[in-house]
Formats: sequence, structure tokens, C-alpha cells
Amino acid sequence: MGEPALSIRTLQGWRGSAHVLQDLTLEFTTGRLAVVGRNGMGKTTLCEAVTGILAATPRGRVTGQLRIYGRDVTRQAPHLTARLGVGYVPQGRRLFRSLSVEENLQVAVRRGEWTVRRVYELFPRLAERRRFPSTALSGGEQQMLAIGRALVTQPRLLIMDEPSEGLAPVIVEHLVEACLTLSGTGMDILVVEQNLKVAAALAPELVVVANGRIAARLASQCLLDDAELRHRYLGISRHATA
Repeated sequence: MGEPALSIRTLQGWRGSAHVLQDLTLEFTTGRLAVVGRNGMGKTTLCEAVTGILAATPRGRVTGQLRIYGRDVTRQAPHLTARLGVGYVPQGRRLFRSLSVEENLQVAVRRGEWTVRRVYELFPRLAERRRFPSTALSGGEQQMLAIGRALVTQPRLLIMDEPSEGLAPVIVEHLVEACLTLSGTGMDILVVEQNLKVAAALAPELVVVANGRIAARLASQCLLDDAELRHRYLGISRHATA
């Protein structure tokens, strides 16, 4: 067994005076893991701490320990963390609005197995729209492009923040299938997802973040099946279906 994809010890994270992450400890060995929780609980801050973005912002601060495949990346610059094999698909996609589909991919390319052509094979719709500006794409196409842009950086660990946000169910199903395909290649995937059904489809195990801490870690199906747990951790009505 190699080093865990992600190892976090007593992580503290601040945005200005807001103490968002509080003694968060998590180990993700390999495979697929989902992170769920109510809004404002620290899920996006966790992603930004792991990728180095939080510590790089003017009012961001991180303490504790973050290790990726055995390498200490605590407070490391985002571009150096990316070179270790961490790909990030941020919430809201953050595409380069002035660039075409292909230009968005080319600007991020690093030498390796994931070429622009291979991204087009995974997402044929992007090949059809390769010369279109990113602003002309549908929400689903933009999400495909954001994932593709992360893939051409040659990640071992792919982190995705709310990939299903604002997308139609049929598009979400397509993205889930694509992520399972990526996992089948040996890529580790950490996904933050507000939609519990999508989180369960993407990962067999999930962690619940509440008030900047890990509140629970359990099988995805367990949370889907237990209305009391869904209410406790996610605030979902006991009478609502999963």
C-alpha cells in the first residue's frame, strides 16, 4: 500500500476573522470519497485549503497538517500542489470567458496521458463545440470543460466542488458516468456535493462536515436509507425521500 491520497490532521482554516475549519481531521486512502453537509459548513473552504488556494488568498490562513500522497502541502502555493498531481474543479467552474473551448484546455495542458484529444473522447460534445467561446456553452457543457481542464493537468487526485450544481438530471447522470470511468483508470476522486443522491452515486463512502469539523463518516447507502440521520446531519425533513 502506498501513501494515502489525502491525510489531514487538526486542520484550522480562517477567512479573515472567520474561523471556518476547526480541528478537522480526515484520511482518504484511495478510490472515491464524497463530502456532504449543509451550506456554510466549510466544504468549499476545505477544498481550497487542500489545493493551497486558501493560504494564498490575502485574508486566508491555514494551520495543522495537509499531506497529499505523503508530501506535506500545508500552506504550499497552489501551482506547486497542482504539480504533485492535484486537479481542481471549483464550484462555479471559473472558465476563461474570453477563450474558446479548445483554448481553455490548451492553456492548462501538461505533458502526460491526458491530452486534449482524450478529453474529447471522454466528452464528445466538447469536440463538437471546440471553437465556441466558453460563454456560449450550456451549464452541462461548461462543467465538462471544467473537468476536462483539470484532467489535462495530469491529476492523480481530482477534487470537484459541487459538480452537479444547476444541471439537469440527464446531464448529471452523464457526469457521474464520466467520473466512474475516471475512477476506473486509477484516479482518486474527492467530491463535495450538496445533492445526496449524486454524492452516493459518485462515492460508496461519505463524510459529513458540520461547523468546520468532520461530524460523521459512513457508507453512502446508510445515509440514503436513514431519514433520522439525514435530518440530523443535513437538516432534511424526516418525511422527505432521499
